[in-house]
Amino acid sequence: MIPDRRLLLVHAHPDDETINNGATMARYVAEGAGVTLLTCTLGEEGEVIVPELAQLAADQADQLGGYRILELADAMAALGVTDHRFLGGAGHWRDSGMVGTTANDHPRAFWNADLDEATAAVVAVLREVRPQVVVTYDEHGGYGHPDHVQVHRVSMRAVEAAADPGYRPDLGAPHDVAKVYWTCVPVSVLQRGMDALAAADADYDGATDAREIPFAAEDADVTCELDGTAFRAQKTAGMAAHATQLTMEGDFYALSNNLGQEVLVTEYYRLVRGERGPGSGPHGWESDLFAGL
Repeated sequence: MIPDRRLLLVHAHPDDETINNGATMARYVAEGAGVTLLTCTLGEEGEVIVPELAQLAADQADQLGGYRILELADAMAALGVTDHRFLGGAGHWRDSGMVGTTANDHPRAFWNADLDEATAAVVAVLREVRPQVVVTYDEHGGYGHPDHVQVHRVSMRAVEAAADPGYRPDLGAPHDVAKVYWTCVPVSVLQRGMDALAAADADYDGATDAREIPFAAEDADVTCELDGTAFRAQKTAGMAAHATQLTMEGDFYALSNNLGQEVLVTEYYRLVRGERGPGSGPHGWESDLFAGL
């Protein structure tokens, strides 16, 4: 049976989905919605923070991508998501690395993907799954990673193309996505988390101003606040599954930059396509991605 509510999330690398949307995914799975994750690369260029697995890195055995397939599968099991796919198939496009690195020039780097080919691959998924709601990144890719920016470009093009009856009828019947959200974190929430981390750790020497964080969003741009408090355990377990990339300690985590951040179980979104549903609270934010549908 096809679920009445269907959500598609498009992400660049394994772990992006759980960090940004893990509680959301677990919540909608629990509510019986269809949740599909589409990941565009294997994250081959990630920094390995587990010393005994250092040989997996791109500059050594270059086997990290395969290992991260397993990490992603474990993370999805923790969240309850059974439909997770790689764009074009596992390894079709490669992690492009950070801006200015030699990985940007790899012939399979997603940053260099043919936009028509990548768009068609997303359209095929959209027309098969037929989600009412799509979640992806803003035009800056959150923090400027080339693959995140490319995911934004490809996802937004695909949403438009999927609705066009004249576009690639071989990929299935047209489908009009009702709502598109960009994942975000309000600057006020980031500041609160940073202050809590500094208070909990007397030796903390990281950033203290949330506006220095590239993916901080102005509160006025946020449109949805989704409460995933009941799914803290699932999100934390999902993040812990990405062990080559994340260090977990209580309610905080760090990536390879060792910048401590709070694990957010309330997740935030910015509506950029479709009609905003009814909201509540001091900001009037939606509390459900499917609000109004």
